[in-house]
Amino acid sequence: MKTVILAAGYATRLYPLTENFPKPLLKVGQKAILDWLIDDIHTSGLVDEYVVVSNHKFAGHFLEWAEGSDKPITVVDDGTSTNETRLGAVKDIQFAAEAQGLRNDALVIAGDNVLDFSLVPFIRFGIENNCSCIMCYEENDLAKQQRTAIISVDGENRITAYEEKPKAPKSNLAVPPFYFYKAQDLQRIPEALAAGCGYDAPGSFAAWLSTQTPMKAWPMPGSRYDIGNLESYEKIQISYRGVKA
Repeated sequence: MKTVILAAGYATRLYPLTENFPKPLLKVGQKAILDWLIDDIHTSGLVDEYVVVSNHKFAGHFLEWAEGSDKPITVVDDGTSTNETRLGAVKDIQFAAEAQGLRNDALVIAGDNVLDFSLVPFIRFGIENNCSCIMCYEENDLAKQQRTAIISVDGENRITAYEEKPKAPKSNLAVPPFYFYKAQDLQRIPEALAAGCGYDAPGSFAAWLSTQTPMKAWPMPGSRYDIGNLESYEKIQISYRGVKA
């Protein structure tokens, strides 16, 4: 299977740190954020290629990083150069799938999150259930619920409702940007976009897909740290101080 890593954002809230350098390659502890993610996923022995979607502005940085890695990494440049002209996460997934001719199941993740848990059990959950899957975690802050995707599930973790940024959330289960897509479902992005699916938030496609085919949710066993601004980056650096590669 493949892993598609979304890394084409411009991280404007982290300026000047990311004005000329991509957020996913920022060091946390001893390694770049992407190295933490890929090193973990690679322990599964299930992924034979990591496709990193970059914008044109930062493609050179990712290519240089990939050349120094011992993992099978492919960098694809989506051709955009500014935050205003970005394709959006869903169109970047489509771009990667078409550019690489992906016909495999795929793990799709945001490339700018630091985790305190492994993604491997999530991959195995998707394989064992033989369906496209997402993660979920309890979020009890209403304001945060209204800024993310919220799902409802039944007793067997099947998704029964999925809303992006709901004003009146139906549950407290939020969705982080980690997805397991079956090969046949990944090919449905053009259909989703034609049907009016949003293209900026990565979860928009999963939300649409959940209305078309059965999907399940895996309860996230730990925490993720989204480095959204300089203060959050400084905090995670302190947390990871002394962590060895």
